[in-house]
Amino acid sequence: MNNYDVIIAGCGAAGLYSALNLSPDLRVLLLSKRELTLCNSSLAQGGIAGVYNSPEDSPEKHKHDTYLAGGYENDPESTDVLVKEAAIDIERIIQLGVDFDKCDNGDYHRTLEGGHSMHRIFHHKDATGFELETTLLENAKNLPNVDIWENAVMCDIKKTETGFSFLILKDDEYITANSHYAVLATGGIGRVYEYTTNSAIATGDGIAMAYNMGAEIKHLCYIQFHPTAFSNRNTRECFLITEAVRGEGAYLKNCNGERFMQNYDKRLELAPRDVVSHCIIFESMKTGSDNFYLDITHKDPEFIRQRFPMIYKNLLEAGYDMTKDMIPIYPCQHYLMGGINVNTFAQTNIKGLYACGECSHTGAHGNNRLASNSLLEALVFSRRAANDINSKSKDNQNGFDEYDFKIDNNAPHIPTGLRTEIRKIMQSSYFVIPQVDKLKDGLAKISEIKDMLDKGNYKIDRDYVEARSLATVAFIVLTEANKIASGNAELIYSEGEEI
Repeated sequence: MNNYDVIIAGCGAAGLYSALNLSPDLRVLLLSKRELTLCNSSLAQGGIAGVYNSPEDSPEKHKHDTYLAGGYENDPESTDVLVKEAAIDIERIIQLGVDFDKCDNGDYHRTLEGGHSMHRIFHHKDATGFELETTLLENAKNLPNVDIWENAVMCDIKKTETGFSFLILKDDEYITANSHYAVLATGGIGRVYEYTTNSAIATGDGIAMAYNMGAEIKHLCYIQFHPTAFSNRNTRECFLITEAVRGEGAYLKNCNGERFMQNYDKRLELAPRDVVSHCIIFESMKTGSDNFYLDITHKDPEFIRQRFPMIYKNLLEAGYDMTKDMIPIYPCQHYLMGGINVNTFAQTNIKGLYACGECSHTGAHGNNRLASNSLLEALVFSRRAANDINSKSKDNQNGFDEYDFKIDNNAPHIPTGLRTEIRKIMQSSYFVIPQVDKLKDGLAKISEIKDMLDKGNYKIDRDYVEARSLATVAFIVLTEANKIASGNAELIYSEGEEI
């Protein structure tokens, strides 16, 4: 039997860092749905926000900026934890080997991004997420108490008397693994949209399975649309032009090549992401065009190439030289502020179940995440989850119950086109500015798809798992959006409740 003290679903920053902070006495299983570095953490460009060895800055200033960006809907306790404990985890990951950029004087270089009042973003060029992910992964691989399963699809989770049973599809074989504790670190829901900056694994699996177990889901409709994704409608995964490009002085321009942010917000290009995305949509309505650009050609070309090497390279491959050409951009789905509701130790309402990173709702982001707070949140709360498990595991001497999952090897594959239909519905009814007249119809269609997948007998493979997850998260998002539209904004519930 595959029995573990802790099973962690997800090998992004939150999953890996939780493993690194668990006691070496605990036996741990890390699940990666596909290849190990395919996750949203790897794609994070900007950096990690935090006050660390910076006398002119303070956690209070960081908290103020976080509140302002989040529309003052932030949970006070979680936000306090986020900003005050940032230094702990920035120092720890530096010790683990994360290579942040430095100034000529040897101090760490801190950049500025939209919504921040101070230069407090630690970064590694414009590929901070990949630097963090690969460093944490190398450290995790060296842990003798941790098993890492690559290309292991989490098909289902069941609560047992002693903890949890996971149904895992690995190398075309169904495997049941059991644990006393479970940590969901499965990332966001970007693939529920036609266009997203998220990686291919971001289908909301952890959120959907937690919901089906009875975990509380909160504010899933709080979705952040990044204003400056590279505008290339030929691919579902949009290349992100990091917030830091505007932080270094880039201008937003409309189809006429004119700056327009001064007509909407006094912070201009450095307004928070949701504000900028809304402004672009308003300007699009005014001009009748969805052609928008980011222009940094007025800055020194060598500075641009050195500061943004990955973006420069990727844009060159797409036919644009950002030192000479304006960059075509348009908003697209980027990040999820809501998710599995947790407390400041990442605990859900289900005993032994934790959620960290983008799939969780800590409340620290409010209704809109401040730039570069995402990797910080993943680190801070996954460490706290691990510490909480460490403190409780000493008293857990239970054996392992195993759930008997029923598998029909002769079941048919799901009908084609379901995920495409879900994305089409979401893109048309709930993108940047929700289309109130389309929400009810969209919810009705999504409900039909969800019901068919929940009640039908289909082959349990990655296609089925992802389609079921997308249908579930789309159902919750549109249910919440309809509640807001009808004036009922209480957005917390779990499976089985009337919604």
